[in-house]
Amino acid sequence: MIGVAVGTMALVIVLSVFNGLEDLVRGLYASFDAELKIEASQGKSFQVDEVWLNKIKDTEGVAVLTEVIEDNALFKYRDYQHLAKIKGVSDNYLDQGRFQQGYVWGDLSLGTSTQPQAIIGRGVGFFLSIDLDNEFELLQVFYPKAPRNAGTLDPRQLYSREVIKPTAFFSIEKEFDDNYIIAPLSFVQGLLNYSNKRTSLEVKVQEGTKISTVKKRLNALLGEEFTVKDTDEQHASLLRTIKIEKLFVFITLSFILAVASFNIFFSLSMMAIEKKKDTAVLFAMGATEKLIRQIYIKQGAIIAFSGAIIGLVLGYMICWIQDNYGLVTLGISSSVIDSYPVKMIWTDFLWTSIAVITITFLASYRPAVIAAKVKLTEL
Repeated sequence: MIGVAVGTMALVIVLSVFNGLEDLVRGLYASFDAELKIEASQGKSFQVDEVWLNKIKDTEGVAVLTEVIEDNALFKYRDYQHLAKIKGVSDNYLDQGRFQQGYVWGDLSLGTSTQPQAIIGRGVGFFLSIDLDNEFELLQVFYPKAPRNAGTLDPRQLYSREVIKPTAFFSIEKEFDDNYIIAPLSFVQGLLNYSNKRTSLEVKVQEGTKISTVKKRLNALLGEEFTVKDTDEQHASLLRTIKIEKLFVFITLSFILAVASFNIFFSLSMMAIEKKKDTAVLFAMGATEKLIRQIYIKQGAIIAFSGAIIGLVLGYMICWIQDNYGLVTLGISSSVIDSYPVKMIWTDFLWTSIAVITITFLASYRPAVIAAKVKLTEL
């Protein structure tokens, strides 16, 4: 019973930790990604105009629509260079509630058309050794372009160059911290010579409105030429990986639980051997093979249900304590969270119970069959 309880408790705790990690990833990515992202089904960019954008803005449930131009560029600060992504966003970008999770320091602003400002990922800032307090050093941005004259010897014809003032750092997740710089849309539009082209549109949904409902409306409006992705679909591969890991952990611990259930098998088998005379007495009193099997199966069921209930309760209590008090810490001072995240889902408790009971039943069935085949003539 203790073995079943410990195995059940371990399953509940591990699955809850995976749920917590999945929620943490969603929360971190949601701080950088849009609730809904509109992209072209084919190609890197698409043309926009005011009338078309107004149709999207007027769609029921759309609160904020942000225009985005995103591409790779070379950044230079003093003598340091780094290749990263520059993300040009319209002025309402920060109205979408970005950077609510993670860390931000400095002036969280995109500046003005005459004095554009950049919000730098912490990793990019580290690679370039950017000093926010230095008012005299500006961040240089280089973007390659096709030369008008193929035979030109002037290297300045091969790239566009602009300067921008770094004013803030953000730290959300390493993938974003090491690869992104946020800048005003007009700045990036001129650097990349994109005119009315955009690489994506980001949508914030009105409070109280389901994201899935707005997504369906936008799909109906935009047609097959565009894709509308929610936060999960924007990082589908990563979330799928977490779910697959969770599944394999569940299967692995279930196998460990199955090995532990051998104790039940051997205990009931030994009992079936030791109680042969008692079983014979029951047969003499009119007991059937079915009744004998039921006695042993019910004994296994008592072990299974008792162990499962104890394990579920213990697992719930440990997860609740971890969630509220954070007893087990990550041991990383600069981490976004201090302790391991946990999230309890009732389906995990259900599938854990089913797995435990099924394994224990299978371990009890064979001894029950052996006990029911006792022959009175052999005693």
